[in-house]
Amino acid sequence: MSERRTDAAAAAVLVVCWSSGFVGAELATQDAPVETVLAWRTGLAAALLGGWALLRGERVGRGSLLRQAVLGFLVQAVYLGGVFAAAGAGISAGTSALVAALQPLLVAALAGPLLGERTSVRQRVGLGIGASGVALVVAGDLGAGGAAPAAFLLPVVALAGLAAGTLLERRWAPSESLVVSLALQSAVAALVFGAVAGTQGRLVPPAGAESWTAMAWLVLLSTVGGYGSYLFVVRRSGATTASTLLYLTPPATALWAWAMFGQAPGPTALPGVLVCAVGVALALRRTRRPVAPEADRAVQA
Repeated sequence: MSERRTDAAAAAVLVVCWSSGFVGAELATQDAPVETVLAWRTGLAAALLGGWALLRGERVGRGSLLRQAVLGFLVQAVYLGGVFAAAGAGISAGTSALVAALQPLLVAALAGPLLGERTSVRQRVGLGIGASGVALVVAGDLGAGGAAPAAFLLPVVALAGLAAGTLLERRWAPSESLVVSLALQSAVAALVFGAVAGTQGRLVPPAGAESWTAMAWLVLLSTVGGYGSYLFVVRRSGATTASTLLYLTPPATALWAWAMFGQAPGPTALPGVLVCAVGVALALRRTRRPVAPEADRAVQA
């Protein structure tokens, strides 16, 4: 497969699988508390990926453990915890999605001085257009929920965790394979969410076939597919590119919700999708892309 086709395939998998997490979360939390779902989702993912890594004969050093522990805490524990806690506090999904849309702008602003990933005027314009498109897609859901003012800090914390983890992933260019990285990061998140669920007496596994079907959805599609493809794109194409692709997840989530739950998109959704597509196309228009050799070597499936 050519380099361009590989990039396109990875981008498509990222958008589809990352957006599947919102649908999977709604399915899983119908019959189980959020803390239970998060603890079992990350724990099962860690067990699955850890077993795969052992079968591959992977070796992990102390430095790898420390790096992946930090990344797992930021990208999974802080991000997922912030998103789910915001929903539990009454923050609407649209408001959280709009806050999350600032993540590509934040990463692009910091990627230059921290990583040397400079953005052109065209890319910055594209990022701004993409954020406007997200606002249109989620416009019908903005302001709903009646949350306390302090609760609006929760999606901001989630945004900061994902942005920081993305930048560190690219800066450190870890040599661990994607399987090992995702296994260790999921294990760290499982420890955090397991401790939270345990202290609240909510660590008992969910009951019922539907709950476990939703859990399998979250583990395979959202964690392995979503986080795995996100790490792949960060390592291969850079922090700004991976973050920019997240602009397409609110439109994809709207399609998931329509197909799975019959939730019709709002009147501004279609124009928002088109605006998102224009912004992403501008921001990701192919230019000369220097890739650090150590980061390129780190991309191991």
